[in-house]
Amino acid sequence: MDRGADKFTPARSNFGKHVPCMTLRSQPHRHWVIGDVHGCAESLWDLLRLLPTTDRLVLCGDVINRGPEIERSMELAWSLVTSGRGVWLMGNHEFKLVRALREGTWAAQLDLAGCDTYRHLGDWLCRQWLERLEQLPLAYWGRGWVATHAGFDPHTWEPDLSVREPFWDHYDGRFGEVIVGHTPGPLVRRRPNNIVTIDTGACYGGTLTAYCPETRAQRQVYGRRGDCAPWLEPSRALLGSPC
Repeated sequence: MDRGADKFTPARSNFGKHVPCMTLRSQPHRHWVIGDVHGCAESLWDLLRLLPTTDRLVLCGDVINRGPEIERSMELAWSLVTSGRGVWLMGNHEFKLVRALREGTWAAQLDLAGCDTYRHLGDWLCRQWLERLEQLPLAYWGRGWVATHAGFDPHTWEPDLSVREPFWDHYDGRFGEVIVGHTPGPLVRRRPNNIVTIDTGACYGGTLTAYCPETRAQRQVYGRRGDCAPWLEPSRALLGSPC
């Protein structure tokens, strides 16, 4: 199934409203889909310097939490959006922060207490980011491929920010190549049914990866770990680490 080139799936808020689709400023020659940054701003900056400025960048969600430079990662990601060079997709970590900030319930307060971004930035600054985070799209559609954070619900075929095995096991190729982050591993993995997982665990001592769907090329830089991201040996421990 081809949904056309360079389209966004808008995010749906908890209140049932759709965020309007973004309008692209130019037609890029190529795209680079970047895995979960998780607060590794220095790694993101190093990676950006390896990528052509004429290509469009798609951040695959989970820019926030875990790493040592969360606010700088957010600012860098948003600068890509405002300049027209990049797209920042919604990840499960961004969604949970938005939901907790909006709900204001006792359970939401527990979510905020356990959120690295909330602890690092504080309530006031997180709420300054809220409107931006609510607008993050769920998917980016290219020509014969789509990028989204985790995959698609195999019952509705809508983007799902936390899905793993049900999507991996039941994807039937209807969208072409699907590029996702969410599940860290030591290498980029290509599944037989045309799913490519590109989260290579930057915040766990692995790498930050950019993947080009047009050429299948990869670019990688080393991750940066902070106090909230203990070192894990990539070859042994990344696969199956917390999302």
